[in-house]
Amino acid sequence: MIKAPGQRTRARRLQEKARHDHASGQAVRDAMPLAHAGHLVDGAPVVTPTLQRRERDRVCWHGSSAGRMIRACAAAQVRLTVTRVDGLVLARSGLEHSVAHRCVMVFGVAEPVPDAARPAHPEAMRQRLVPGRWPLLRPMTAQDIKATAVLSLPVDKASGKIGAGVPSDPEADMGWPVWAGVVPLRLQMDPPQAGPGCQPGLPEPKARFGETR
Repeated sequence: MIKAPGQRTRARRLQEKARHDHASGQAVRDAMPLAHAGHLVDGAPVVTPTLQRRERDRVCWHGSSAGRMIRACAAAQVRLTVTRVDGLVLARSGLEHSVAHRCVMVFGVAEPVPDAARPAHPEAMRQRLVPGRWPLLRPMTAQDIKATAVLSLPVDKASGKIGAGVPSDPEADMGWPVWAGVVPLRLQMDPPQAGPGCQPGLPEPKARFGETR
């Protein structure tokens, strides 16, 4: 369960867009596998893109065991942010322009996943993006597993915002002669492009990216 909004998770502005329930945050994380992990390196803020996935009441991401992001995040305070852009909101003034979006931020201390549980995570991540592909791949070696570190974060401290709808022009601007409304944006998968050395005739993958809208 998501805890009641606290000092770090309470929305300061546009509170009508704020979401603190578990279902809203889960829907955003399921819709967009790409996240950004905010952390400190030598006292300076760094934001690193990474793939994330949900596992019950936690969010997981992984990276190189020797990577700077993993070393900096492990057992440290982090913020994991997932954002999905849904459209451009074009108003009658520059001030009222906006972006239709869904966003969730999860706060807390990142916990390294124990070694015994680590091998299952790369499979779960790949299966989420390309169902059925994992059994076709070259099996992971002990070195592959050693080189991959996995972190997880409980989702009980989270804050989300959902911005959607038509422009909120003030009444005085409604007669201004310029087009106003929403330009929807969506992700689209194009046909797969074979890489170097790919043998002819192999079945093409059936990938998915987040939700189907």
